Amino acid sequence: MAELSGLLDPNFMRELEALRRRLDVRARSAGPGERVARRHGSSAEFEEHRAYEPGDDLRRIDWLAFARKGTPVVKQFRAEEDYVLRLLVDASASLGFGDPRKLEVSRRLAAAFGYMALRSAERVQVLVAAQSGARALSRTHPLRRGRSGLPGFLRDLDAISAGGQTDLARAIDETVERSSKPGLLVVISDFFDGGPVTLALSRARAAQHDIALVQVTTEAEVNPSFEGDFALVDSETDASVNVTLDPAAIEAYMLRFTGLVEELRGFARKHSATYVRALNTEPLEPIVRRFVARAVD
Repeated sequence: MAELSGLLDPNFMRELEALRRRLDVRARSAGPGERVARRHGSSAEFEEHRAYEPGDDLRRIDWLAFARKGTPVVKQFRAEEDYVLRLLVDASASLGFGDPRKLEVSRRLAAAFGYMALRSAERVQVLVAAQSGARALSRTHPLRRGRSGLPGFLRDLDAISAGGQTDLARAIDETVERSSKPGLLVVISDFFDGGPVTLALSRARAAQHDIALVQVTTEAEVNPSFEGDFALVDSETDASVNVTLDPAAIEAYMLRFTGLVEELRGFARKHSATYVRALNTEPLEPIVRRFVARAVD
């Protein structure tokens, strides 16, 4: 089913299968699920055995069954709790740049994160951050669940295109307002937004959401090498400004960019969140591994 989209390929999915059992989500949604409940006192009902795979928790091996059969098997449980993975994807015009485009990388990463959750029988929702009238969310897709939800989930991602402006802080607030229960909120963006994004993220954290930030950029944005006189056009507002890109201007830009990175990194460290930086030309697998490891890049 997944190959219909082009966002996931078989080799990538095999890598995701090995990684998905290592993903630790700290916010639970108190709904019926198929993961081992982590809260003290929660009960979990044994469901079935499956073959042991590298990366599985050794504490879940059924050693009696191993002794009988001679091959390691892992216990699977139907638990009382699950989580909702909400993927907030920035679709503003600035994500339409790069080769490959930043939005394409964002969609493929969102597909990877959602695939891991769906294959673990969790719920996944795609939300699109782009201006739509008075709203900062242009689209709120329905919750998808389990393997049967994968085709619809990939169609949701395929439908996203870059254009116009967005207010990422408001999009985060609207996402929290629309969430009946907390879960893992993943914000995928270049974060080139002048609004109070980290304040909105702090409000989401106060509402008990687990937070993961994925910043997608290009090499030119991280290490600009332009020199000379340019007429720069804002991709979101079409406003034009004449600038001279000399060493002083590049240094000023780098200070602002470094400040943005430190602000996001500082938020992640303070709130036990994930912060992963992704170049558009970087292979996806290492990015996903850092995401699963809950890294702060």
